[in-house]
Amino acid sequence: MYHFDDDDLDDEPLRINIRELNQHVVCILCAGYFIDATTIIECLHTFCKSCIVKYLQTSKHCPMCNIKIHETQPLLNLRPDRTMQDIIFKLIPGLFDSEEQRKKEFYKSRGLDKVQSKVQQKSFSGKLDPTGGHFYRNDEQLSLCLELMESNEKEEIQAESILAKKFIRCSVRTCVYHLQKLLIKKLHIPENMTVHVFCDGERLHEDEPMKLIWLTHWFEKAAPMVLHYQPVPREKTVKTKDSKVS
Repeated sequence: MYHFDDDDLDDEPLRINIRELNQHVVCILCAGYFIDATTIIECLHTFCKSCIVKYLQTSKHCPMCNIKIHETQPLLNLRPDRTMQDIIFKLIPGLFDSEEQRKKEFYKSRGLDKVQSKVQQKSFSGKLDPTGGHFYRNDEQLSLCLELMESNEKEEIQAESILAKKFIRCSVRTCVYHLQKLLIKKLHIPENMTVHVFCDGERLHEDEPMKLIWLTHWFEKAAPMVLHYQPVPREKTVKTKDSKVS
């Protein structure tokens, strides 16, 4: 057990060697960091999703403790461990970006992006009205609060830029430019203007996904993640991403 004196509790962050955590964040089946971390509910051991699914094709026991997972269908006792995956993406710089790039290259090399588009078009081409029911997604969702950034504009101009519904839920794969398009449409922003989005006073790049923003700006804060937006003229020069907004 570690003991901390009062003098040790200063403002400096605790620094540890990532190797000290390897036993908790490395999959024993592939010897790499967890990707799509998946936990066996019988024993709570965690593995990469692809690794454990492949392993259970020939076995019904946990590869770590050898406990029987399920008599006939072991995949039923697997659960995604999103908390563990979030921690790993936070601990390992660049892992999230490299994994997203690897997925894009995988789908592109097999033309699956085109296949997916055809499937989506076919699913909505019939008599089914998608607005008449519920639409479910199996990817991770994130709660957002979209607030207008305070400025020196007149009150009536500010009022026109306030959303009627500022709370939304979206996929963690949603990028900033998706929110920009939503805001431009909802607020009827004219063509000579655009919308900039900020988190914690920092302007966000339009290609940044919500997952990365949450990991870098909101990891230890309570939901929803608060994003500020500001309508600005397109030709107006703004502060860079690394600069803070006063």
